[in-house]
Order: sequence, then structure tokens, then C-alpha cells
Amino acid sequence: MKNDMELRRDVQDELKWDPRVRDAEIGVAVKDGVVTLSGHVETYAQKYAAERAAERVGGVRAIAEELEIKLPSAHVRTDTEIAHKVADALKWDIEVPDEMVKAKVENGWVTLEGQTDWQYQKTAAERAVRYLTGVKGVANLIRIRSRVSAYDVSQHIKDALRRTAEADADRIQVEAHEGKVTLRGTVRSYAEMRDAERAAWSASGVTDVEDKMTIAV
Repeated sequence: MKNDMELRRDVQDELKWDPRVRDAEIGVAVKDGVVTLSGHVETYAQKYAAERAAERVGGVRAIAEELEIKLPSAHVRTDTEIAHKVADALKWDIEVPDEMVKAKVENGWVTLEGQTDWQYQKTAAERAVRYLTGVKGVANLIRIRSRVSAYDVSQHIKDALRRTAEADADRIQVEAHEGKVTLRGTVRSYAEMRDAERAAWSASGVTDVEDKMTIAV
């Protein structure tokens, strides 16, 4: 089990190793396994990459993200310019049902609304706009339509967990009710927790995932 000093060093090394974030001014603080990222980055994509880098480090229990985005002057765009780029990005991404997704832009923040049939479509919509120049953040409020029974959802998630080497299916309990899935039990790392969440979201008809898992220490 890593202590906070070791964990802080590993997170810093991971940030330096990732070419998408290694030049950013990011501070790392750790207390009881909870990692706090602070400082400034130049793009929302860089901010997102920093969070993902911290998640990959073994021993991380949770992440508090306090990064601020300071766009270089060359990256500043008006909301109208960003909105046009967002509309084009959603239209051109084959995984996004763009006729079902709407977007609005305010002060560089993109809000996605509407509904899809699958979580991967919701995720694809956010991915499509995350890397656009001028975007400072993305709020993904897209809803997912529930189409299958609670039993089917629960069973499909358990099967997916058993197929995933990173997750120990026997230590995770799955409860499903009207499209909402609750995950309980213990996992070995923050990364494994995210793997379990992704498995849950991949099931057809899931509209919400509540994570009540704990990380074994």
C-alpha cells in the first residue's frame, strides 16, 4: 500500500509521462489517497487528459479536480464560432445521433442535451466537442432511454464484468431498477472502479449508474 508521498510522486510522474499534459502547470496534493489537482492548463482537452492520467495510478482512491483553463489568445473563440464548430462536429461523428442531440454554448462552455439509446452515443457526443479550439468545458446532460428489463440489465453487466480481466466480478454486486444501476462491493483500485462503471454503462437501457463501491485498502 502506497503512502501519500509515494502516491504524489507516482501521479506527478504519470503527468510528466503523458505528452498531452506534461508541459502544463499542475500541482498535485495527496491526503489519505485522495488526489487534488490544481493549477492552470491551456485547454479543456489538457484538463481532461490530466484527470485520466491521475486515474491510471494505482492506489488513488478519489480525485478532486481544481484546474483552471487559461486559453492562449490564439485559441480564444466567440460562442457563435464555437457553436458552429460544435454543430459540425456532432454531425460528422458517425457514433452521434446528431438529430437527437442539441448543444448550447455560453462563455466557452458547451452544454449537450437531448436523448440517445446508448451510453456510447452520449460519450461520443462529448468526445466530439471536447477537443475543439476555444472550448473551456463540457456539461453532458444527454439522457438515455431505458428499453430493457432490470433483470436483463443486471445480467448483462455481470456477464461483462466476468469477461473483463481488470475487474473482479465476484466482489461487485449489481442492482438495477428502471434503468438505474447501483454498484456495490469492493474493488482493488480507482481504475478498476472506473472499469466497472464503464461495464455498467455499456449495457443497453442503462440511464444512470450510482457507484457505491469502495476501494480495498
